[in-house]
Amino acid sequence: MTQLSINTTQNVNINFEAASVGERILAFFLDNLVKIAYIIVIYYIFFYFLGINKLISTMDRWSAASIQIFFYFPVMFYSLLLESFFEGQTIGKRLLKMKVVKIDGYQASFGDYLMRWVFRIIDVNFSFGIVGLVSIVTSKKSQRLGDMTAGTSVISLKNNININHTILEEIGESYVPTYPLVIKLSDNDARIIKETFHAASRNKDYQVIYKLRAKVEEVTGIKNQSGNDEDFLRTILKDYNFYTQNM
Repeated sequence: MTQLSINTTQNVNINFEAASVGERILAFFLDNLVKIAYIIVIYYIFFYFLGINKLISTMDRWSAASIQIFFYFPVMFYSLLLESFFEGQTIGKRLLKMKVVKIDGYQASFGDYLMRWVFRIIDVNFSFGIVGLVSIVTSKKSQRLGDMTAGTSVISLKNNININHTILEEIGESYVPTYPLVIKLSDNDARIIKETFHAASRNKDYQVIYKLRAKVEEVTGIKNQSGNDEDFLRTILKDYNFYTQNM
């Protein structure tokens, strides 16, 4: 799968896996099944059982069209509405554990989802999905035209979660913290520090570890007492876990 490196607002890179083409196509079909189910339910309840179709037949063309648009409005704006309300997920994306994210590290806004929805006309509707498929396959960040314009991409959330993927650190009951000022950090800060530190340690990227240590010192006002950047960051994470568990 394509790896996406997202630079967060804290100027830290986090790596994600882009959703595969197959996953995005399957999510698209699942969302279409939801739309079809909605249309069928609306038709049988309002037009068949309640007889609104008879009322529409007595109206002029524009009034009848307005009523039909009202009932099928959720289908027209399905992806825009759900991605806005569920922070980048439709029902199909949620079932397949996918999400729309900004590639600059900020939370996607309504304007970003709107841009993706507008370009869906080109990516999917007019081209039968060919334009979207080609752009996803050829793009370095697995983006269709709507994603490129909005600065977004679709990532996979399927990674197995264990303690290494959370802000938690294993500490014993007798653990004694070193840096009380870690409470200046937020849960999101701690998560970013942990993910970046572990990735840099695996890759033996000591420059990133050095920059991360300097950033933590700058944000918290803590001074490294261990003399070793890696030991310092491990202690920071354990101290944060200790204080937040006991607050």
